[in-house]
Amino acid sequence: MQVENKVAVVTGGGSGIGRALAIELARNGVQVVIGDLDEHKATDAAKCIGDAAASVQADASTVDGITSLIAGAERNFGPVDLFVANAGIMGAAGLGDSGDWDKILAINLRAHINAAELLLPGWLTRGSGYFVSVASAAGLLTQLGSAGYAVTKHAAVGFAEWLAITHSEDGIGVSCVCPLGVDTPLLDAVRSSQGPSSQISARSIIKSGRVISAAEVAAETIDAIREDRFMVLPHPEVLDMFRGKGADYDGWVARMRRVQRSLRRDVTEPQ
Repeated sequence: MQVENKVAVVTGGGSGIGRALAIELARNGVQVVIGDLDEHKATDAAKCIGDAAASVQADASTVDGITSLIAGAERNFGPVDLFVANAGIMGAAGLGDSGDWDKILAINLRAHINAAELLLPGWLTRGSGYFVSVASAAGLLTQLGSAGYAVTKHAAVGFAEWLAITHSEDGIGVSCVCPLGVDTPLLDAVRSSQGPSSQISARSIIKSGRVISAAEVAAETIDAIREDRFMVLPHPEVLDMFRGKGADYDGWVARMRRVQRSLRRDVTEPQ
């Protein structure tokens, strides 16, 4: 995809990976609508970019929120060519309860589905469009300490796969971004959370590989969009981890159990 002069929407664009993606898209000639629950963060990110960006306060987990983002793009710049489903939450530690599951499914999965439902008719008519799913390496591997995050990121990868396979011949591209640890407010929140499950989550992320910047993720994602490349791995070692999992699934589960036991000892035994 040639990104120059395209119109993009980035959800959760007020901070972290979303903000970095919005800035990188604008740097590459894209007009960007930045959506975020936090109006001040969205506005600040748009001001940082300038005339090529606009902000919309919106809840990406709702159909109304996605609708307002698309309308904001059309009002300011024109029809949406590129949608970045970036907004996401870590969710409750451990198994969580039904309310926790409703919340994390809404933002980490349903938001992607809702955006596709709203955008696909226009994209199919025009014969072009691009969908970026910001998932996680947890969607290929798992997330210790957080069932909701692990499951919804697997589901986000699965939906992106389906979209890429089903609509590739219709001129629609899809990229799925699956990093390990990224230096963002989300990771900061996990690090500061209390309780054994939360600490296991934090330590498993930090120890899995180098914590990279959001800007590094954004640069790799733009390259993938230009190349129409589905899988985006800002941490290349994730590919070896994924291959190892597929080659010996039971062995991989056994290794992850050992990692969890070790981390559990770290967070429960007196230092």
